[in-house]
Amino acid sequence: MQNGLTDFPLFDALAGRRARRFGLGMEIPSGPLAHRSGAEPLGLSERERSILVAAGTGVSGWSFGVPFGPDRPEEHAHYTQRFTGRTAPTAAGIGTPVLFTTDDSGTYLTNTRDLLPDRPRRTEEDRDSALEAMVDLVRAHTEQLSDRRLDLPAAAPHMLEPNLWMANAPGSTLFMPVADASEQVLGLMAMALANGNVLVDDVAGRPAGDPAPFIRSGLLQEDKRVPLTVLQQMAYEANVAELAFMGHNIVLTLQAMGLGGLYLNGLNRWSALGAFRESGVAGLGFRFVQDSRGGLPNPVGLDGRFEGLCPPYVKDMREAVNIFVERKFGPEGAYDPSTPGAWADSEAIKRGVTPYSEEFVDCLSQAAQYVHDTCGRFPNTFTTMVLTGYVQAVHLDTEFYDRHYRPGAYLPTHAHHMERWHADGSGD
Repeated sequence: MQNGLTDFPLFDALAGRRARRFGLGMEIPSGPLAHRSGAEPLGLSERERSILVAAGTGVSGWSFGVPFGPDRPEEHAHYTQRFTGRTAPTAAGIGTPVLFTTDDSGTYLTNTRDLLPDRPRRTEEDRDSALEAMVDLVRAHTEQLSDRRLDLPAAAPHMLEPNLWMANAPGSTLFMPVADASEQVLGLMAMALANGNVLVDDVAGRPAGDPAPFIRSGLLQEDKRVPLTVLQQMAYEANVAELAFMGHNIVLTLQAMGLGGLYLNGLNRWSALGAFRESGVAGLGFRFVQDSRGGLPNPVGLDGRFEGLCPPYVKDMREAVNIFVERKFGPEGAYDPSTPGAWADSEAIKRGVTPYSEEFVDCLSQAAQYVHDTCGRFPNTFTTMVLTGYVQAVHLDTEFYDRHYRPGAYLPTHAHHMERWHADGSGD
């Protein structure tokens, strides 16, 4: 049923992983590897695309979360934002990415960030059935944004020059994972404050807001300090790692399916997200904010679909913090005892986690508002929505590799892909 996909060894995928760029219908115009494909471009089937989407952002059950924190030694830790387990890891389920996909049939958004699983892990089913369930779930949460391929010209400044001949070309499928740094930063700020740390604007040499009332109450400790630049760098690194994990999952699955492709980052993220809309390059249509103090346009979200926890989607950062807290402690939030989880007694575990106090919400809101007011954006050291890498998938032109490379340039799965996946003219 799965064309041998679920039986493919992990080590073979690791050892056989290569950037195989040349797909059916492509051309390298000159140089020692000059080659023009003798075939027409052939896009991935809907099934092939959905399997790769599931590899990147599929839901696999409940995660185990962060189990312990010293600030509340008698409770389960409160750091986790979502307990949904996925094929790719996220730091405490904070800022969980979504996945955009584009090919000749259109542009799509798959958003599984707030799904609640119905079981810890699919141990009872065979691998084919588990894959089918995962694919069905991403299909159900995939929205078609347009019936056209992403508007991303093969020209500078939208692409680096080495990618112009092949990136987003006819027949290719481009995967674009995007993370929410606003929620990621709020999650790390909440963790730091809960452990008594004063957040410090180390660039300006002053606290982020007025910590004095919170020091007097004992919520914060004057001698414990976390620099904002360090905290925001940690958040950015977490986002980048999560996006790379998603991409690498897709790349490993390419080997098992016998598809060509690669992980790349030589596409202008501002172009892909939509910063050049007024110049006629629509991209994905994200909203951008430009601060009067300068700097590059900041992508804050895709209206109605994937919005950052910052203005203009909220009136101020207090409202953003309230939404963040609701996602954690509100109905169907991470610690709602009415929702299941991975533990033997999930209701008791979740019921035992104390929601944030009003004082804590005030403290977090003040620090977050300071960041936004100081620099006109949140976070202030990098983009609110993070897009750092892409995966492109193609049907491999094996003739190109037979002519220009030594034997073994591709795997048996590539050699037999068409007969296994398209024998009846489809990918089903």
